[in-house]
Amino acid sequence: MEEKQVSGTSAEILVVDDEVEITELISLYLEREGYAVHSTDRGDEAIRIAESIFPDLIILDVSLGEPDGIEVCRTLRGGPCAHVPILFLSCKSEDADIVHGLSEGGDDYITKPFSPSQLVARVKAHIRRRRMREKLPEPTPMSLVFGDLAIDLQRLEVKLAGDVIPLSVKEFELLTVLARQPDRVFPLDELYRLVWHTDSIGDTRTLMVHISNLRKKIEADPSNPAFIQTVRGFGYRFNYNR
Repeated sequence: MEEKQVSGTSAEILVVDDEVEITELISLYLEREGYAVHSTDRGDEAIRIAESIFPDLIILDVSLGEPDGIEVCRTLRGGPCAHVPILFLSCKSEDADIVHGLSEGGDDYITKPFSPSQLVARVKAHIRRRRMREKLPEPTPMSLVFGDLAIDLQRLEVKLAGDVIPLSVKEFELLTVLARQPDRVFPLDELYRLVWHTDSIGDTRTLMVHISNLRKKIEADPSNPAFIQTVRGFGYRFNYNR
């Protein structure tokens, strides 16, 4: 079966089933609700599509060929689609089969034959819950770890290869501001304002001295820094690709 796409809708759903009639029925009802539907009858193709479009939900038949639905689910859960809701479809209704499917990473399970309206209701509920979760603020991390450099945000402590590195308050704040957004280049004036909470008025020598002192404490070679790098003519960035 060819991959099918409909654009201009509020959410994308991947339907994976080797029964053409089932796929067409599901697609018809979902498209009526305004969803973009992608479909395939092969497990390997399902993995490729999922990892290229990152759908809002996957409807996955358990009884595919090789790989079957359970194996597809395992693969997706170990990759970039780890958090995409998966709704299993199966003609098996035994409790053991349902438990097995859910224990392998499925979020829901519906047996064939099914009511299309019930399926649509389940789809809507899963997408609604996923979007609600995405709106929640990310929990504040208690520590930032970059190789052998660890910044404990709760204890206000920095360790390098397990040894505590004594930093001044401003040095710690400066390192934390940079490390919270790795690879982002901070202009000198902005970095000064974030740490000293006032404008530099063009004089950033204080900032540069603190950067120099910080490098002496956390860099193996301060003249060739691995963590805090200078972007000439602009500012500094924290490098984490070590």
